[in-house]
Amino acid sequence: MAYDTKSWRCGAFEISFDRPRIMGVLNVTPDSFSDGGEHLDTKAAIAHGLAMLDAGADIIDVGGESTRPGFTPVDPDVEAERVIPVVRELVKHGAVVSIDTRNVEVAKACVRLGAAIVNDVTGFTDPKMLEFVAGENSNNCGVVVVHANELAEPRRTHTEVQLDTNAAAYAAERARNAEQHAAEKNPLRRLFQGQLPLGDVPNGSVAAKREAERRAAQDAAKAEEAAKTVERTAGSDGKLPDADIAVLASDDALAAVMERSARLGETPLRVAQQRRFTLPESGPIMRRVMGFLSDQARTLVRAGVSADRICLDPGAGFGKTAEEDIVIQRSTAKIASLGYPLLCAVSRKRFVGAVTGVTEAAERDPGTFGACLGALEQGANIVRVHNVAGFSQFINGYWAVARQQPRRAFVALGSNQGDRLSNIRAARNLIAQIPLTCVSNCSHIYESEPAYELDQHTFANAVLELKTELAPCVLLDELMKVEKRIGRKREEGAKPNGPRVIDCDLLWVEGEIHGGDKLRLPHPKMGERDFVLVPLEDLVHNPARFLRFEGVEVLPSEDRVGHVTGELGTM
Repeated sequence: MAYDTKSWRCGAFEISFDRPRIMGVLNVTPDSFSDGGEHLDTKAAIAHGLAMLDAGADIIDVGGESTRPGFTPVDPDVEAERVIPVVRELVKHGAVVSIDTRNVEVAKACVRLGAAIVNDVTGFTDPKMLEFVAGENSNNCGVVVVHANELAEPRRTHTEVQLDTNAAAYAAERARNAEQHAAEKNPLRRLFQGQLPLGDVPNGSVAAKREAERRAAQDAAKAEEAAKTVERTAGSDGKLPDADIAVLASDDALAAVMERSARLGETPLRVAQQRRFTLPESGPIMRRVMGFLSDQARTLVRAGVSADRICLDPGAGFGKTAEEDIVIQRSTAKIASLGYPLLCAVSRKRFVGAVTGVTEAAERDPGTFGACLGALEQGANIVRVHNVAGFSQFINGYWAVARQQPRRAFVALGSNQGDRLSNIRAARNLIAQIPLTCVSNCSHIYESEPAYELDQHTFANAVLELKTELAPCVLLDELMKVEKRIGRKREEGAKPNGPRVIDCDLLWVEGEIHGGDKLRLPHPKMGERDFVLVPLEDLVHNPARFLRFEGVEVLPSEDRVGHVTGELGTM
């Protein structure tokens, strides 16, 4: 049911979930854990983004700040310089672009340029970010609420309720909390934490004073080492390079969380039980994760963000151990039950390496695909992956076997060389032989004036209605094979609208939006083409109304190109 009922409103786009959607990762950073530095150059980043679209990505998630464990915070101006040119260019190509940022100014700039989604790893805990996405200047962008563990703790103001039956474990946790509270009142502990001047220590605590002096000396040594690091890294002008701007003595909350997450032995989520089982108890973990996600979704709605704009992400790897990530991923169905679209962002994460034994992050794609499949089967709707081509092939193979899902599509046919009618009919017959595809209806064949390139013969045109279970990019590849079999040669430098033996244009696929160089859905020019709209009237009662509902502007007849001049026959 989750695949049939959920959709996600992202500005001008509405993303449906009758199929799993792929979010391609585009890190414009020098230090991301898997692909840092590969796409820091703007041209390389744009090329990679377009390549992911052509490989089957539905969304491109552009990020200019690495949030890997132990990351160094980046100045917002540097982050903006990295991502803005990339976002601008991908939007021009019709892509659904997500901006992965926790800085409100970066989010504002990218949304103004056409980004349709704001993916905030801090879960919109920043009041300024919340105010922006709820305001008029947000363009009704989609929002991704990410759980980053300890960042959620200060916002939990309601009383915790003990729901699990492990009374002894709960009592032990309460005892530890009480002990911690008492220790915080102890002047010696406050001294060690730097909250109490040395002179205020009670008499007789000589050992405590010495310990405080020792810790002060350590802090001084660390400060001196940090200063040396800056001196080594800085250029001749004494400033750090833009790509390495960092907050060396930072109070950045997310950086602190990820620094602790980098320590393999640490368990940030407190689990009140001894180690008797293979995994921590799920109750305390899921109460924190689901409590934060549902609280933040409710906060967004109350601020004015409509519920259909909200997507949830449990935040794999953000302040969590590998075992906690497994617990959370096994509970995907519970998170999906909250009713919002759900993002699975586990690509190449540490827990994937833990369960597969693969050390190198870039080699964890097969393990990533398995983890994503498990999440999709439990109700996740979107997967965020680095290897789009690999996962697209993986999910297309799985989906063809696991789901019977024919969808409606329209294909425009055109020919102005050779026996035009025979070419149109041959294309129809070959398209009917495409796997998992049938031709369910055909328009009449019409004659039309040439469009765009006027110095050529008139065209024969028709539109086919298909039922297909292929992914759009796969169906397009099959249509290109049909063109080749009939004799069309797509040569370098040839006029894009010049004479051709046959042309097979994929116009529209039910529930699909797509951008890029290879394929645009819906076809961006069909609302201005008379040679498409007139044949479409044979298949759709009111093409203008139908296409406007799909976001395509239909021009009046007198303003169109390639006007139909007569009818040539039937299929």
